[in-house]
Amino acid sequence: MYINDLSLSPLVVAEPGQSYQSDLLINRWVEVLVDCPGSITEVEKGGNLYPYKLPTGLEVKPGDILSVPFGAQHLTGVAIRLLTKPPADLPLEKIRDVEDVIQKKFFRDSYWILMERVSQYYYTQLIQVIRTALPPGLLGRSQRRIRLTVAGAAVSVNTTANAWLDTPLMRTVHQPYSRLIKFYLFNTIKNNYLIKILALLSFQSLVVKVNNADANKILQLLQQQSDGDYSFRHLQGQVQRAYQGIRELLRRGLVESYLEPPQLTKPKFEKAVTLVESTFDRDLTTRQREILEVLRRHGGELWQSELLQICHASSSIIKTLGQKGYIVVEEREVLRTEQSPALAQDQPKTLNTAQASALATIQTLNGFAQVLLHGVTGSGKTEVYLQAIAPLLNQGKSALVLVPEIGLTPQLTDRFRARFGSKVSVYHSALSDGERYDTWRQMLTGEPQVVIGTRSAVFAPLPNLGLIILDEEHDSSFKQDSPIPTYHARTVAQWRAELENCPLVLGSATPSLESWVSVRRQGGKGAGEQGSRGAEEEFLTPHSPLSTQHGLNAPLPLTALSTHYLSLPERINSRPLPPVEIVDMRQELQQGNRSIFSRSLQEALEELQERKQQGILFIHRRGHSTFVSCRSCGYVLECPHCDVSLAYHHTEEGAPELLRCHYCNYTRSHPKFCPDCSSPYLKFFGSGTQRVAQELARQFPQLRLIRFDSDTTRNKGAHRTLLTKFANGEADLLVGTQMLTKGLDLPQVTLVGVVAADGLLHLSDYRASERAFQTLTQVAGRAGRGEDPGRVIVQTYTTEHQVISAVRSHDYQSFSQAELEQRQALNYPPYGRLILLRLSSLDPIQVQNTAQIIATALDVEEEFEILGPAPASILRVANRYRWQILIKFDADELPKLPDWEQVRSLCPSSVSLTIDVDPLNIM
Repeated sequence: MYINDLSLSPLVVAEPGQSYQSDLLINRWVEVLVDCPGSITEVEKGGNLYPYKLPTGLEVKPGDILSVPFGAQHLTGVAIRLLTKPPADLPLEKIRDVEDVIQKKFFRDSYWILMERVSQYYYTQLIQVIRTALPPGLLGRSQRRIRLTVAGAAVSVNTTANAWLDTPLMRTVHQPYSRLIKFYLFNTIKNNYLIKILALLSFQSLVVKVNNADANKILQLLQQQSDGDYSFRHLQGQVQRAYQGIRELLRRGLVESYLEPPQLTKPKFEKAVTLVESTFDRDLTTRQREILEVLRRHGGELWQSELLQICHASSSIIKTLGQKGYIVVEEREVLRTEQSPALAQDQPKTLNTAQASALATIQTLNGFAQVLLHGVTGSGKTEVYLQAIAPLLNQGKSALVLVPEIGLTPQLTDRFRARFGSKVSVYHSALSDGERYDTWRQMLTGEPQVVIGTRSAVFAPLPNLGLIILDEEHDSSFKQDSPIPTYHARTVAQWRAELENCPLVLGSATPSLESWVSVRRQGGKGAGEQGSRGAEEEFLTPHSPLSTQHGLNAPLPLTALSTHYLSLPERINSRPLPPVEIVDMRQELQQGNRSIFSRSLQEALEELQERKQQGILFIHRRGHSTFVSCRSCGYVLECPHCDVSLAYHHTEEGAPELLRCHYCNYTRSHPKFCPDCSSPYLKFFGSGTQRVAQELARQFPQLRLIRFDSDTTRNKGAHRTLLTKFANGEADLLVGTQMLTKGLDLPQVTLVGVVAADGLLHLSDYRASERAFQTLTQVAGRAGRGEDPGRVIVQTYTTEHQVISAVRSHDYQSFSQAELEQRQALNYPPYGRLILLRLSSLDPIQVQNTAQIIATALDVEEEFEILGPAPASILRVANRYRWQILIKFDADELPKLPDWEQVRSLCPSSVSLTIDVDPLNIM
């Protein structure tokens, strides 16, 4: 019944006096994995596999991405296998035709195996993994949407006295009603404006009010949205009985429902003009000759838009020249890629002994191997990467470089492009859909290239991969918390390197404890030394596959793993690591200093200004203040949708004062009076990047500063713009959050100040100490990378903390040893394994009861430990109540894990369950 590799060109067999067509090829079918909604159970049982008929002339092979009809929608899917005949239990008239092939030959065998591994390991639908791997807009899905009608825009959802004014329809009137009447009486308002208002009021009086609470909530959400339009799925996630509410609104004519077609990303085409005649006859006007001369001077070819701009001409002249046969105008594809400034060619640097040894080891690797490149900050890891990649490009192979943050890609990309030119591409979520689509297709050409990207780039479809590099491999940004699959790029990169049979290099100054223990266990002992593990051994790495007795996660084959530990213990040019000064803020307060800056940091900032040097100030939080509280009654302004306080954000002088939720992005204006007791005494507490910037401007008005956080880097290209300004000396100080700690190389920085280290130390997470050490060590490493020596000042209220002591001495070894002893005692990773079950719902009682039912069902097993159920550290986010259950077991064992389909069956439709394997964030 199956045809695995069939040429689908039409076959005609002719004999004298009679002709035949192959019935096999007239009636052709294909089984398609369709991107349609469905339960996990349905998907795992093949519920998303549907047969389709192949129309004549359409060639399809397994691995092609297809567009297919599905009910009233148009969806995308992946061709799984060709069929010689349709399923016997399905009538032929019910089998529909494939519409088109979106992308041919995308899923190679090794790539398909990778998709299946991710699907099995992270308990995720295969089609969801495919959606994650592909660029946005390639897999399209039509969706049901709900939008306001004019009548719906006129309904008030408030109960206050002036509620009739607070509707989208009445917001077109910009003055209060009473003032408008006053204007009319004094003849200062135009008659037509008054008529408009009266017409709106008359229409509004005819609209029936909505009493149903769910319908009223939906109406409120739609009215708050600028376009009055939401998907049905979004409304379901916000309102508990959304279906009944929408049905009520549809019946009253206050909303309308429509089906939005899939928004597929397509290639971009522009018109190109080519000169085809070298001699010009007398039938040309002077203006036409001028245009042809411009075209000739530019090599005989220009984009039409560019030619018209240069010549200040219209398209009609181009059309006339084409009709006369002097030029040809044709549509050509234009690749949308990230634009970077022109860069001078960079030459390979001379390596020191440790770098040369590390490079030699990497270059001798032939096939799959895992390398931990442990180099202190500023030790020249990037130069090792560059020189390891260069010979691969000459051999026709490609390289994949993963970085944790988008903010790091501009600087790294510039270094790579200065060395490899146009062979370097960038792939991350800040690119437009068109740029990601074109970059992704460029990878499929098979040309040798270097792709630099963030977490999702681990799925980049490079067909001839010679090396994978994870820079700053310790960073938690490589782990996806939501949406599913909750994959870790380091784990997927290990599988990818194994399938492609190429080395994987993990680079960091502060390796994750998982990578550190993995290399030590498997025998890596020093620079250039290696250890190996035979495939027959039962040893498990921290990211070995999990299995269940139900076959969903059968053990995945692992090749014999060769591991190498490579050390870069010194900075390049023997530059010293910067001394770290720890300032006890308790003593500062006792000595009368109430500023957020210690006296030591103030003196350093003054010296920075005098010496015309540059510095970095690290703050744990963005925004102005952590929360706003009433000094009279203690009331704290909180988000109405989440169980967190609102942070104060100061935009600019004279602008409205805003309070914002950092979880759901709810925003409101800062009240003048306390909502609880009406007191005017509201105070800002805590310090974010905005407040620190204000204090700097007040105490050091001559210091020029740039804020570098997620508020100031929202716009496309903002990371590059701000860092370029700083590198060009347009600011003295860079003030920012975690983004500053991730691999930035700024040789002119001599001072690093950490304003409040305690915000990193005291979190309710077993990884808090590891993250704090990594963050503080990384940010300290930004200082002293140039000719001038560096200096680091860390302000804290807990100077005796083991993390602070280890940061002071740049001592990774002692910190890791102490931390690992605690982890081993509690059986936490890397010695234990974790699976986190996250449950959420709009109903707080139902999600709590469901969590208790699941925990009780799981508790019958003795091979693993159940922690919980317990509410998440922030119980409510975006109106959804969250509970979680933690499953813990030994890393050296393969326990019988639960049947996850049975676990999911315990969840009602209103409760969402996410299974997070190897979670990094359990808060």
